[in-house]
Amino acid sequence: MQVTEALQRAFAPTGRLRASINLGNPILATRNPSGGAPTGVSVDLATELAQRLGLPLELVVFDAAGKSVEAVRSERTDFGFFAIDPLRGQGIHFSIPYVLIEGSYLVREDSMLMENGQVDQAGHRVVVGKGSAYDLFLTRELRHAEIIRAPTSPAVVDTFIAEGAEVAAGVRQQLEADAGRLAGLRLLPGRFMVIRQAMGLPDRGGPIAFEYLAVFVKDVIGSGFVGAALSRHGILGAAVAQFDEN
Repeated sequence: MQVTEALQRAFAPTGRLRASINLGNPILATRNPSGGAPTGVSVDLATELAQRLGLPLELVVFDAAGKSVEAVRSERTDFGFFAIDPLRGQGIHFSIPYVLIEGSYLVREDSMLMENGQVDQAGHRVVVGKGSAYDLFLTRELRHAEIIRAPTSPAVVDTFIAEGAEVAAGVRQQLEADAGRLAGLRLLPGRFMVIRQAMGLPDRGGPIAFEYLAVFVKDVIGSGFVGAALSRHGILGAAVAQFDEN
C-alpha cells in the first residue's frame, strides 16, 4: 500500500507514532540493562512500522499488559502488542498473530501436582499477573481453584512465594527464568494455553489503517523479520505464527 498523508493521520493523529510497549512479557520487550531503553521484538516491529510509514516513533513503556491495552483503547498511544482475547477486543482492532507463546504452570519441587489437569481443584491458589492474557483466560476456565493477582507478570513468582500459593501461571520463559533464580521450583509439563500475540490499533484508525496493518504483519512474518528478531534477542520457545496466504 502507498503511504499517504491520510494513512499517516489514521495511524498517528498527533504526528508522532506512539507505540505502547509492555515490559511485563519478556518475550516481547525488556529494559536494556546498559542504557535503560526498552529493547526486544515489539520494539523492533514498532521501529519498522514507523520507518515504513515515514513517522517519528515514540515508545511509551508500561509494566503490565492491562495498562498497555488501556493506553491504546483510550488513544493515549496509537498501537501496541497484545495477546488476542475477547475482552481486549473492545475498542481495539487486532491484526493476525505474529508470535505464539506458551502459558505454563509452576509449582514447588515437593508439590503433589504433576499435570496441568490437576491444577483446577478447590483449595488451590493460582497466582497470575493482573490483566494478563492468562489472567483473562484462567478467569474464564478455572472452576474450582482460586485466582490471586500479582500487580505485574514479572511479580507472579515472588507473589507465589510470599503468599504460599500452590501454583504460579504465566509465560513459560518468564517462569523458567524465575525457576533458575529460585531453588526448589519446577514447571509442569506441557502448556495450559497458547497465547496469540498480535498488534492492535484503536478503533478510530479505521479501514485504511487496519488494511495497512494487516499487510505489514503478513509481510514481517513472511519475510522472516519476526523470526530474525526472535533469534537476535535470544528468545527461545516462542514460535512465529503462520497465516493463510490465499
